[in-house]
Amino acid sequence: METTLLDKLKKIDVVLVAIPALLGVISVFIINSVVSGYSTYPRPVVVQAISFALGYALMMLAARFDVEHFSKFYRIIWILSILIQLLVFIPGLSDTRGGQSAWIDLGFTTIQPSELVKITFVISLAAYLRRHREELATLRGFIRAFMFAIPIIGLVAYIDMGAGIVVAIIFIGMVFAAGIRGWLFLRITAVVVLIFPIGYRFLQDYQTRRFQAWMNPDDLTLDEAWQLYQSKLAIGSGGIMGKGLGNGTMKEFLPVAESDFIFSMICEELGLLGGIACIVLLFLLLTRIWRAIADAKEYFSGLLCVGFMCMFGFQIFENIGMTIGVMPITGITLPFLSSGGTSVMANMIAIGLIVGCGMRSRERTYKHVDSDVPPGIPYQSKSDLMRGSASRLRNSQQ
Repeated sequence: METTLLDKLKKIDVVLVAIPALLGVISVFIINSVVSGYSTYPRPVVVQAISFALGYALMMLAARFDVEHFSKFYRIIWILSILIQLLVFIPGLSDTRGGQSAWIDLGFTTIQPSELVKITFVISLAAYLRRHREELATLRGFIRAFMFAIPIIGLVAYIDMGAGIVVAIIFIGMVFAAGIRGWLFLRITAVVVLIFPIGYRFLQDYQTRRFQAWMNPDDLTLDEAWQLYQSKLAIGSGGIMGKGLGNGTMKEFLPVAESDFIFSMICEELGLLGGIACIVLLFLLLTRIWRAIADAKEYFSGLLCVGFMCMFGFQIFENIGMTIGVMPITGITLPFLSSGGTSVMANMIAIGLIVGCGMRSRERTYKHVDSDVPPGIPYQSKSDLMRGSASRLRNSQQ
């Protein structure tokens, strides 16, 4: 029993498990500094700390589940994704912040359904793509995959544009990794670019202002441009070593500084070195997920890790990018650093699923993997999943 438990522990990617803890420590200290001036421990700090503790429990629980079993119920998971997101429309249950009804008020706390939907969407889409992978080489196959995803993407985007963009990026990344032909992918991308001006006309006023501020960062008459200006001041004023915890002053001029602009606060109080340290940890997180993709011996597990890598990667790029003007300002949070209990726990579940995939890949327990095959990548992994096409995947099974 002890030997079996020890063997399982040896298969865990310790680095991948440890990175959220390191980011969590930074998160708690910075949030406390932003919210209370580093003098007390207000509710957001306590919630963040508890969320990480519960998140690690959920991570270990998720790692124990064989995600292969989830794929059998992907239609049910797809329906649950829609029902969870629809909860925000129930009167008395919805909680509105900043003009967005994207939260559910449970009385003792609030949750953001879109964070949970990201997880269920990745699971259901990975299962769908595995079942229909041979069709992805055709336009009809892509359209069917798009029709499967668009109800969730559209619903999430209608409620929270930032979360909707993340879900759309997840879809694009997973479909590309699943084996869609390059020429077809380029044609579809060209069509999306051409119809973007039409979609722009349907954006709400605050959303168009964000794009305008991104295109005209020097126009300080725009609130969003003013926020970007303050964000850059916060990052620049921190210097190399930072002003020290609790000594930041720019938090007074940035909205939701403990969440949307958490990276600006890190750079102001911990300096350039603190900002670089966070970027290195986040980059290392992505490299460990890439390793899980490379080691995956099952199509579904590989796609699952691809989806989560797209989720984390885009959120990191968008959040940090918007603080320096590279990307438009959105409400997309920085994984494991921004304040938000639902976000932290959902991200920990995602890490748990990735860790579980890595453990089972090292055990080589998938049915189609011959026990006589030496350790390595005997089936579909980085060479097949990330660069392969549907036809190549078919040939690998023959």
